[in-house]
Amino acid sequence: MLLRVCPSSFFYLRPLHLFSTTSKFPFCSSLQRDLRLSPSRSSSFRRMESSPASSSSSSPTPVTSSAAADSLAKDLQNQTLGDVDGSVKVKRKLEDFNWDHSFVKELPGDPRSDVISREVLHACYSKVSPSVQVDDPQLVAWSESVAELLDLDPKEFERPDFSLMLAGAKPLPGAMPYAQCYGGHQFGMWAGQLGDGRAITLGEVLNSKDERWELQLKGAGKTPYSRFADGLAVLRSSIREFLCSETMHCLGIPTTRALCLLTTGQDVTRDMFYDGNPKEEPGAIVCRVSQSFLRFGSYQIHASRGKEDLDIVRKLADYAIKHHFPHIESMDRSDSLSFKTGDEDDSVVDLTSNKYAAWVVEIAERTATLIARWQGVGFTHGVLNTDNMSILGQTIDYGPFGFLDAFDPSYTPNTTDLPGRRYCFANQPDIGLWNIAQFSKTLAVAQLINEKEANYAMERYGDKFMDEYQAIMSKKLGLSKYNKEVISKLLNNMAVDKVDYTNFFRLLANVKANPNTPEAELLKPLKAVLLDIGKERKEAWIKWMRSYIQEVGGSEISDEERKARMDSVNPRYILRNYMCQSAIDAAEQGDFSEVNNLIRLMKRPYEEQPGMEKYARLPPAWAYRPGVCMLSCSS
Repeated sequence: MLLRVCPSSFFYLRPLHLFSTTSKFPFCSSLQRDLRLSPSRSSSFRRMESSPASSSSSSPTPVTSSAAADSLAKDLQNQTLGDVDGSVKVKRKLEDFNWDHSFVKELPGDPRSDVISREVLHACYSKVSPSVQVDDPQLVAWSESVAELLDLDPKEFERPDFSLMLAGAKPLPGAMPYAQCYGGHQFGMWAGQLGDGRAITLGEVLNSKDERWELQLKGAGKTPYSRFADGLAVLRSSIREFLCSETMHCLGIPTTRALCLLTTGQDVTRDMFYDGNPKEEPGAIVCRVSQSFLRFGSYQIHASRGKEDLDIVRKLADYAIKHHFPHIESMDRSDSLSFKTGDEDDSVVDLTSNKYAAWVVEIAERTATLIARWQGVGFTHGVLNTDNMSILGQTIDYGPFGFLDAFDPSYTPNTTDLPGRRYCFANQPDIGLWNIAQFSKTLAVAQLINEKEANYAMERYGDKFMDEYQAIMSKKLGLSKYNKEVISKLLNNMAVDKVDYTNFFRLLANVKANPNTPEAELLKPLKAVLLDIGKERKEAWIKWMRSYIQEVGGSEISDEERKARMDSVNPRYILRNYMCQSAIDAAEQGDFSEVNNLIRLMKRPYEEQPGMEKYARLPPAWAYRPGVCMLSCSS
């Protein structure tokens, strides 16, 4: 089977405007290429309808409705409890959770229950209980909104044994814990079996709205997938995961959630910089929550093991569609979801005739939407291996992540990624496509989709990403329509002058669309972020500002309305790495007040919050020291 992919096995999907050929900074030449999904030929997509007029459309209707494809974050953000009118709210105790355990019941499991590190064959999971040693575990932080998703009574956080149960030291009634088996490509190389080496899923809770939520303890002890590790987690990385997962949710970006963060009372040995200097750090556990923790690698591992395990790929796909993509099961040919992907007579892809094709296309679209939203807020994941890619299009596995401070497209927060910067900010769209290609290949190997369907999924990724990215950037600038030249020149200026990404867009909303603004006044709204620029650079910014004012001035939207719209998409506050580190430094001394300050702050990242202005300031000099702006995978 031949997928139309770049022979270098790397996809340069970056919008051309991110870099111009006149850029004065040393990025690789690939960053100047146009969107390139299929080097063999360009493709045109035409929806095949009975009406001749509609068949000439140059852009297909997405596989699912726009609501299904685009609203995952909104759906998660707007979860409510009880009846439609809000008159009744279900409040459950931990003992009253409505467990389902469909994953364990419907999929093949490991016949062994020990935690000896080994290759686990022909199984999607291994039953294993938490084994972390605790000494007076303490509840550090919790999320009331996640508790609502689970119908959990907030009073449960106050019970004396809550920390014991959520640390895994005391069995949670009804739970059926297991660790998932999966593999993955790490930094572009197949790594074989990986699996949940320190995460143990307790099971699935069905809430009063019949929504399925998996509870998972990260740092709960060894599993068969721990290899040479101890299965534990430290407070440092656990604070970062808790804060960032809840921050991303409040930013409106699809993500796994976190119910609570606990300390174990035991120290854990970690070599943070992999430099031969390990030290003792406080141990911790995060209770993660998601509708599913299935990853691309959950399917890859079984396809990699030959014919005997290919049926497991199908079973896993059927499971995911049944429980997490049920609308795909109900599609029929009357939906007319057929697309033409080329000039050949046999180049039609009919998604209603193959649910697996419809499924992979939706995953591709969700992934594209997710990464476009990352680019919009300046988020860099840092470890976009295929085992860290959710089939739900959620941000998952918060390791050495980072939000942009100064705009640097080559920024990577991961010290392990430094040699090639494979996972840097600007490369994320490309890596998303590369990962989709690996996932599509997996389904093709299992004979669930064919070559045309695999290529169509990648093409849909490209279209969806560009549509989403252009819409996001237009909204960030307050433009009524996408203007490639304006955005291209802006991003180049920002990169040259290392302009703060978050603060710039927030301040840009204060610009008045007055073409008669004196030259001396043009840059005043941006004074706080345009620091130490010389005469030549100042002239470049003035020139750009005039073009920007001309563009927004052509709209009938008032300055006030444009500012309100821009403020609703450009956060006032983001979770900068130095803010996390300040909270970590205090927490390691037993003071968790800063953790809770950041939780409160990030509940409303788009709003002005009196008294919290210090969190919007430019990072201090110490923010750029090792271990703050860049981190290792050690956690």
